Amino acid sequence: MDAQGGPGDMCKLEFAVQMTCEKCVRAVKSSLEGVAGVQNVNISLESEAVVVETTLPALEVQKLLESSGRRAVLKGMGSVESQNLGAAVAMLSGVGAIQGVVRFLQVSENNCIIDGTVDGLNPGQHGIHIHEFGDLSMGCDSCGGHYNPEGNAHGSPGQLDSHVGDLGNILADKSGRATFRFDNNRVKVWDIIGRSLVVDEGEDDLGRGTHHLSKVTGNSGKGLTCGIIARSAGLFENVKQICSCDGITIWEERDCPIAGPGRKKGHTNHAHL
Repeated sequence: MDAQGGPGDMCKLEFAVQMTCEKCVRAVKSSLEGVAGVQNVNISLESEAVVVETTLPALEVQKLLESSGRRAVLKGMGSVESQNLGAAVAMLSGVGAIQGVVRFLQVSENNCIIDGTVDGLNPGQHGIHIHEFGDLSMGCDSCGGHYNPEGNAHGSPGQLDSHVGDLGNILADKSGRATFRFDNNRVKVWDIIGRSLVVDEGEDDLGRGTHHLSKVTGNSGKGLTCGIIARSAGLFENVKQICSCDGITIWEERDCPIAGPGRKKGHTNHAHL
């Protein structure tokens, strides 16, 4: 969805999918047939890869693929055009069990797709913003204000005179999960690498509340979860099937912590993006 609720631009999602035979291929193909928002599907049994052209959030496509009974892991995002203009990812962690992954894909000079899932939130609306600094030394408190290179007042992502970092709100369902995808014509991947992404405890007033002149908070409360925005793999750029340092395959990795003693076979603490 774009900032005004439209369908947004088509992009390509590359998944590794566990397939061993032509029956698997048929099941995977069937899982995506006739689905609104899915345009083209290319399946390679040899490389266990599925590339989907879609306007749907990545998690929704993953669920469709896994409805075939096969595991699926997102490996990369890309434009339907061949040129890769940049991709980034923020791995979010914060209060309690809140965690998430948000991806940024620059599909054209004037459009960035922002696609993510955040778990552990209270049901309802939560403000989401790009912040100025990639500093998590004091959690979300050290991320600085909203990314606002033009010195504008706070507003909504559809306003040209708002903060560039104003991304609006995401909606958590009754289980605490927020799944979203929207287009933004002001965010540029090359400008936000090294900054941070923050999800707040409350709903952003989008500049219409009592703090309509605020250049910092948006009246959405404290940051609950945050992560540094880092460069990530684009389409066909992630060839990893197994991590050489700890032996975790892409299929096992989803069931493990990204770092720490709970990681299977792990001898080194590090994050996998």
